[in-house]
Formats: sequence, C-alpha cells, structure tokens
Amino acid sequence: MGTAAMQPLGCVRSLSVELDANRAWGAYTSGELLRGRVRLELRGTLRLRALEVQARGRATVHWLESHSVGLNTVYRDYTAYQTFLHRRCQLVLDNGEVTVLQAGRHEFPFTFQLPETLATSFEGKHGNVRYWVKAKLRRPWATVKKVKKEFTVIEPIDINTPALLAPQAGAKEKLARAWYCNRGQVSVTAKIDRKGYTPGEVIPIFAEIDNCTSRAVVPKAAIIQTQTFIARSTKKQKKSVVTSMVGDSIAAGKREVWHGRALKIPPVGPSILQCRIIQVEYSLKVCVDIPGTSKLLLELPLVIGTIPLHPFGSRTSSVSSQYSVNLEWLSSIPEQPEAPPEYSAVVSGSDAEQSLAPPCRSDLGSILEGPFFAYIQEFRFRPPPLYSEVDPNPTSDHIRPRCMTC
Repeated sequence: MGTAAMQPLGCVRSLSVELDANRAWGAYTSGELLRGRVRLELRGTLRLRALEVQARGRATVHWLESHSVGLNTVYRDYTAYQTFLHRRCQLVLDNGEVTVLQAGRHEFPFTFQLPETLATSFEGKHGNVRYWVKAKLRRPWATVKKVKKEFTVIEPIDINTPALLAPQAGAKEKLARAWYCNRGQVSVTAKIDRKGYTPGEVIPIFAEIDNCTSRAVVPKAAIIQTQTFIARSTKKQKKSVVTSMVGDSIAAGKREVWHGRALKIPPVGPSILQCRIIQVEYSLKVCVDIPGTSKLLLELPLVIGTIPLHPFGSRTSSVSSQYSVNLEWLSSIPEQPEAPPEYSAVVSGSDAEQSLAPPCRSDLGSILEGPFFAYIQEFRFRPPPLYSEVDPNPTSDHIRPRCMTC
C-alpha cells in the first residue's frame, strides 16, 4: 500500500507507516491480521525515548441545527461516536532510558489483530466510519512527531442466506382525485425474486400496474440509498437515487405488465447494518406518476452485499424469477416424479403413439427452458416395462375389437 510521509524534521528525514497489502484490492475485514511497519529515515544520530503505533477505528456523526428562541437563533450540536478498534503497541519502550539510533533507515514491524465486529468504511454527509494506523515518535526535550495511515475495511455480507434469498413482494393502490372529483383508481403489484444483491447484478422486476383513471400514467422504478445518522436520540436522513428507469406510458383504462423488467445495480457501497449511529440501507421503489395528484409509491427492501450468489443459487433464483409470476401452477409439481404407467393402462394404436410422442418445442414455447421441461424429459428417457406376450387385459366376447383400418 502507499506510504504516508512527513517533511524533514531536524535529523529525522522521514517518518512513515506502511501496511502490507493482504490482497489485490487492499481492503481488510474483521478478524484479520493487520501487518505493517514504521519506517524512520535519519540524517544523523537520533536520541529516541519511545516509538508507539496505534490502530484506531470509529464512527463519527456530527451536524448542527438552528432553532429560533424569541429573536435569537440558537444552534444545537449533535455529535456521537462509536469505537470499533483501539489497539496500541510499543515498538521502542519508554522505560526512562534513551535509545540512540544511527543515521540511515530503520524499520519497526508491527501486527494487530482486528476485532470480530467492524463496520464498513464509509463517508457521508453527516458522518463517517474511518480506520487508521498512527505512529508517535517521542524524543527528549522535543515535541511528539506523528504520522497517520488510513486503511479500508469492508465487512462481508453473504447474500446466500435464507433471509436474503426470500422473495419480496407488495401491493398498493391510490384513488386519483382532482377538485373533489373521483377520477378512478391506480394500483400496482410488484415482486422481486430475493432481497440480497451485489453491485453489478440485474434485478428482474415483475409488476402489474392497473390504470383505472381517465388519464395516462407513467410507471417508474428506482433504487434508493438511505443514510441514517443518529445522535442524542435524534435521527437525520439523507436519501439519494442510485439508479432508475422509466416505463412506457399506460393509457386510461389499460394495464401494464412487467415480465422481469431489468434494473442493473451500479457500483455502490454495501449496506451498513452493524453500526449503532450510522446505517446505510437500500430499497427498490416502484412508483406511478398520476397527473393531478401525488405519486403512488411501493417500496421493497434491499440489502447490498459483498459475497455474490453461489452458482447453484443463481440458477435457482433466475428460474424462479422467470416463472414465478405467470407459471405459479408449476409449484404443485412434485420434486420426485412418480413412475410412468404400464403400457396396458395406455390406449394402444395411433392414439397411443400420438400421446407418447415427445412434445413439440414450438407448442411449449418458453416452458422448454424451465424446470417443467426437465420434468417431461425424465419420463421420456426412462426404460419401458418388460415385454410380455400375455395380454393383461384380454378382450371379452361381447366387445368387438377395434378395427385399425377404420
């Protein structure tokens, strides 16, 4: 990683802190080892009393609010802190004696164990979460020399958990009014296949918008980031649009259906849910612009994680998102299909040949790409029952055999 250096200070040419890059993207997570070194370059001999290094990390919230008291304006200060990391190590002990260092370069390695619970690094309008390593150089009859090196922490959020793989759905309706006149109702129903996503993924949105008003409406969808700062039992929020899309205009009395309308997640920071004073949350909002009245809003919660969906989970999720709206009846199909019937239970002849023929791909359409086609294939490739010359259902005398030429 980079080096933080100070200007030449007397016989001290430079003082810097360097961290070992533990991975390509240079971020740390909870429970890891933070390794590095303090580098000291001297022009001449240095009398050193102590050299200390600290690893710190905390969340800070601060904002001011103005309040009118009579003719005066009073400002209230809202400040809060939460400490996640506070470690220190003495590289040169202060035991009352002076250590003499010769001119040249000197390195002092250090190692810190990061705690098991940390919050992701964050920079917001009214607060932040920061981590740094600070070195302090103490000399006799001289001011303390300090240097600081910041580092990034990204807490892992695995979306492969039952809570984050659960589908999210909701419905809302609104009565459009203008000048005390009822102009009809607008309703929206939306669903997404899971709650947890990672940046770069596409969210397929399934929605139905009914426009029973006398004017055209416009549906929209957006991902909203909500930053919440808490101090002195008071909350302050900042909301911003991460990405959005606009649907086609829906004429009066018409219905619009989204069969998995795609909304891609841009590069954004993960959700922060483990901090007491700072929270970063996401949501998917489906809204309908109604002329002459306020918007109809439907909000579905989202969690932006760091560990993407496993390949098996991704396939299952994509299949469910593709067919959960218009093929809900497929959920009744058993996971382990029963064995096919005997040939004796099937009508023989040309009718049987047609019924046992493989399904035509053009007739099934998009179903061939889903799990239902695999269910059919399992019947097609099973071996037939054993052959027997004895007819298990012989024809009786009072029933005339069917003529195959008729």
